[in-house]
Parts: sequence; structure tokens; C-alpha cells
Amino acid sequence: QVQLVESGGGSVQAGGSLRLSCAASGRTFSDLSLTWFRQAPGKERQFVAGITWTGISTRYGESVEGRFTISRDNAKNMLYLQMDNLKPSDTAVYYCAATYKTTSQGIIAAENMDYWGKGTLITVSS
Repeated sequence: QVQLVESGGGSVQAGGSLRLSCAASGRTFSDLSLTWFRQAPGKERQFVAGITWTGISTRYGESVEGRFTISRDNAKNMLYLQMDNLKPSDTAVYYCAATYKTTSQGIIAAENMDYWGKGTLITVSS
């Protein structure tokens, strides 16, 4: 089992920045591929960013490419999402998810994830 706990959510004005964190426990962190998803009210869950267990490959959703940066710190068992130039359309609940050693293609699919955090809300005002 893996436990994931997100933090860093909050309210920010458009153009601002936030950094989300996800603390993982329960399994060898370095074996986990990790992904951020988000879900806005009334909308489907959306892939945001993912990083493979090796840390070599990262993927980004089209709407966040160039504004968000995913990273991991295996020594601290932490996953991060640096979000810059935030837009009102980024308003959503953000979820950290994990699975065991998947590929750079596998990290973009929610159905591949085995473990999920409870989410943290980001609200971006115009």
C-alpha cells in the first residue's frame, strides 16, 4: 500500500504561482511513477503532469505545458508541482497518483494509477 497526501493548495490571483507537494509513504518511493491529475467542478478528470519512476521522463498536459513543472525528491519521498502563470481555468481539485514502475506513456492514464491522494483545491481568480 501507498499513502499519498497532497498539500499546498489555496487561492491565488491569475498570473500568480503555487507549489503543490505530495508526500508518499508505504512503499519504496523510487519504484513509483507519479502523476498529477485535476478535476474541475462539472468536468472530467484531466491529466496534468507525470514523472516516471526513473525520473528521466516527464509528461505534461497540453493546457499546462510551459507553465507547470513536475519534480520529485526521492530522498524525501516527495512529489512536487510548480505552477506558474496560473489561469482561472486551472481552478480544480488536484490529485497526486502513483503506480509501480510504468512508462512515460503509462503515466498519463488515470486508469493505470493504483494509489490516489484525497486532493487539494486550487482556486485562481481573475
